[in-house]
Amino acid sequence: MTVAPPVRSGVLAAVGHTPLVRLERLFPTCRGRIWAKLEFLNPGGSAKDRPALGMLEAALLDGRLKHGGTVIESSSGNMAIGLAQAAHVLGLTLVVVVDLKTTATNIRLLELYGAEVEVVRAPHPDTGDWLDARLERVQTLLETIPGAWWSDQYTNSDNARSHAEGTAADVAADLGRAPSLMLAAASTCGTLGGLVQWRKSAQAITRIVAVDVLGSNLFGAPPAQRRIPGIGSSRQPVLVDPQNLQVEFVDDADCVAGCRLLIQREAILAGGSSGALVAALRRLAPTLTEDDDAVVILMDRGERYLDTIYSPEWVGSHVQRDISFSSP
Repeated sequence: MTVAPPVRSGVLAAVGHTPLVRLERLFPTCRGRIWAKLEFLNPGGSAKDRPALGMLEAALLDGRLKHGGTVIESSSGNMAIGLAQAAHVLGLTLVVVVDLKTTATNIRLLELYGAEVEVVRAPHPDTGDWLDARLERVQTLLETIPGAWWSDQYTNSDNARSHAEGTAADVAADLGRAPSLMLAAASTCGTLGGLVQWRKSAQAITRIVAVDVLGSNLFGAPPAQRRIPGIGSSRQPVLVDPQNLQVEFVDDADCVAGCRLLIQREAILAGGSSGALVAALRRLAPTLTEDDDAVVILMDRGERYLDTIYSPEWVGSHVQRDISFSSP
């Protein structure tokens, strides 16, 4: 028998049910209807609020995590913030392992929510990878903190489930039908895994597009330096089978240009992964017909990126090519 999760109270009751809005100005010559799922209006500021809360609730429900216990996670941004918010309300201790690339803003936010922040100060000595170094530190903490539980966003099926039962189901309910196309940024691939799960359960024919950034090793492309946070990874996905996806690649300049286009035409200030989706959809828009609905999952707000992707000085130093889009 399935046991229902506890009734959410306080700020956690605001997680999910984010607006779905029509974007009529983004690509005005597009014959299809373009929609944005505003996941950045979750209370913690991103789509990661859903899986953060979902993973904690499921672990508390089945006893993997004890009430008042300690949660450990490796994250440099939105998942950490979502977990910190939920853990604070649920009376849990959260230890977040970050590295030197994590912004001072995100570290301050985590501290304000009461999380303990562990900073990894060098990449892994064998692989040269920052994520490997963070995960090694997670294992050390699990061995030294009695009863600690690792939420493990990279492999936890409750990550994907939260998007199947939440994000994707919300979209279909708001539209009153299955969309023709849904685009999501690829990172842990929890969102993409959830979209694929929903498609199967709903028996929909929706095309699921994973948008990845050049330099990411998620789908077997050669690894290289990446500048845009919130998209890409140094390891291949566990939470989704790439065969169930259409993969579109963008580069750092595309992400910045997409963000600029989104705020110029729709007055939406969103993070770098949202710019990646806009860039990918720009290529796909000419193929849409008047019968098509295309949905982009806008993951997080842009205020946390004012000193990076929205800074002309940062862009000039870190992005190597022209960032403008020609019309449309």
